[in-house]
Order: sequence, then C-alpha cells, then structure tokens
Amino acid sequence: MSFDAIRRSVLDGRALPAGARALPFASRWVLRGGADVVAPVTQAFGVAPPTQPMSSAASGERAALWMGPDEWLLIGDDADLGARLEAALVGVFHSLVDVSHRQAGLALEGPRAARLLASGCPLDLDLKAFPVGMATRTLFVKAEIGLWRRGETAFRLEVGRSFAPYVAHMLVEAARDQGET
Repeated sequence: MSFDAIRRSVLDGRALPAGARALPFASRWVLRGGADVVAPVTQAFGVAPPTQPMSSAASGERAALWMGPDEWLLIGDDADLGARLEAALVGVFHSLVDVSHRQAGLALEGPRAARLLASGCPLDLDLKAFPVGMATRTLFVKAEIGLWRRGETAFRLEVGRSFAPYVAHMLVEAARDQGET
C-alpha cells in the first residue's frame, strides 16, 4: 500500500455544519518570486499565477492564489508538481516550499456560507466586497486561514492542520448559534 493510499484529512470524522466538507489531500506549494516566475510557472503548472492583488486563477483541480505582492499558493492534485516547477524555474530567482502536509482544505458552500464565515471573519464577505475569484489571507476567529471565493455561495478555506479541528468546531458553533445544523 502506498503512502498516498492512506492519507486522510485531519477533518475526517469531525462534525461539520451543513454545506461544509473536508477536501481531499492536495499538493500545495508556496511560491515566492518576482514577475519573472509567472511565465515558467504557467507553462509547468498550466495555470498562470495572478498578478492582481487578492485574485485567483484556476483550471480543473489546479489553482493559483495571490497571497502577497511576491507570493502565491499553488494547489494541485499531482505528485510530481514540485519537480516540474523546480525544473521550470531553473535560473529564475525564487523560493518554492512544499506545504502539502502543513495545511488542510475545507469547502463551505450554500446560501448561508458567507454568513457562517462572517461569524468569525473580520472581512466584508458581501459579494460586492468579496467577489467570486477573490483570495486572501485572513483570520477565522483565532486561526489564520487562506480564504478563496470559488462561487457566489462557495468558499475554500486553507488552514493549518493543527488549527483545522478548531475552525471546524467554530463553524459548527456558528451554525448552531444561527439555528442551523
């Protein structure tokens, strides 16, 4: 049995509110560098790292989230992603760090998703203020999260594995406080 076959989310078996689900294991890389990393990463990854603040780009299971002026979170589903990215970035000043095991993904979807997030997130999550495709680093209660709006009523949270059970618990409490289960 391969190691990949036994990977499971730290959220497996944890209570989650309606519309929330733990996302399967993904390959995640933090890429830092200047504008010269965009072209080789686009060719190797198939998704162009966005250059507009707080934006995202995605194709299928791959996504590039702008996390800062020289920082992107790359999310994919292929095991050889790091090797392909490193090969493409030879000679280009950059930093590429595998954070696949550091983070857990959580999807929150449905008409009350923004309301549940707003219970612990200081951002204005109204669609006009936080439109589809927007991505940023923020807080949910006391945990740092990466927050990406994938659709009008769909969000992806990237959270440190050690904080994921806490975030799940706080979402369940928020749902209970709002009369949901």
